[in-house]
Amino acid sequence: MEKDVYILAVESSCDETAAAVVRNGREVLSNVIYSQIDLHTIYGGVVPEIASRKHIEKINQVIERALADAGLPLSEADAVAVTYGPGLVGALLVGVSAAKALAFAAGKPLVGVHHIEGHISANYIENPDLEPPFLCLVVSGGHSHLVLVKDYGEYEIIGRTRDDAAGEAFDKVARAIGLGYPGGPKIDRLSGEGNPDAIPFPRAKVGDSAYDFSFSGLKSAVLNYLNSCEMKKIPVNRADVAASFQKAVIDVLVEHSMDAVSRFGTGRFAIAGGVASNSSLRKAFSKACLERGIDFYHPSPVYCTDNAAMIGTAGYYEYIRGVRHGWDLNAVPNLKLGERV
Repeated sequence: MEKDVYILAVESSCDETAAAVVRNGREVLSNVIYSQIDLHTIYGGVVPEIASRKHIEKINQVIERALADAGLPLSEADAVAVTYGPGLVGALLVGVSAAKALAFAAGKPLVGVHHIEGHISANYIENPDLEPPFLCLVVSGGHSHLVLVKDYGEYEIIGRTRDDAAGEAFDKVARAIGLGYPGGPKIDRLSGEGNPDAIPFPRAKVGDSAYDFSFSGLKSAVLNYLNSCEMKKIPVNRADVAASFQKAVIDVLVEHSMDAVSRFGTGRFAIAGGVASNSSLRKAFSKACLERGIDFYHPSPVYCTDNAAMIGTAGYYEYIRGVRHGWDLNAVPNLKLGERV
């Protein structure tokens, strides 16, 4: 019987300080997350300097708790995996520095992990039958990528946003209708009270790429609608605005994704990232995949938002492929998917 592989993982790319222990890439033994949402809500979004300072304050506590919850001494971990990009440079540096210190002190290999690769790999945790190749839509506050997963660690981006990411659009529209931050969950909840067909917001297509996304026009259409109502003294039904906006985003995501699945013929489709926890999005994809006979995969909400379990899973597959990083590993805030540093 082959020896079990234990990965201690660290994630600090934005405003969650997280650590986890993952066994053999698919079994989460611990997953500890310290969220800064309440801290940043008063500012209407993440303040990078505040996020970095809070990571410094919490990182050691979170790592100690993850090891304790897993019942694993650091000496028994096979490697330390850490997110080194993309993300906020100050936040990333905290996690990278902590991971390097731990790996050096314990004499363990260091494995740097791409944040988006982590989100994609979150699907492996609860889906033991999922293996590449498959198509994955990564939708979050900073990313909207349609990715062909050719193999573990081998990716091809076939579509991406040309402007605002889907989650970014959710946050901006939520702010415009007075819901505050974070916008995604609040729009999702309010949409349940509204009519998704009440307002005909546009669905953008990018002329030179069938799989790219553009949400800035939709965001502007919502703002123009709100301004028009204000000038004409017309009362605004916030639930209808939220539901109509959300449906416009989902329609585009589903259409592009299903066209891509049909073209590339993987027969398997997954979603990942913070917006992947949106209940309406999950229902829409579940329906679309069922109609087409496509196997649909999605992580539980806790693995959709930033967490270290997904980094441990991605780190495991990098580790067994022989990926190792030196003590000169640095934060790379604009790291591209598939780029090796």
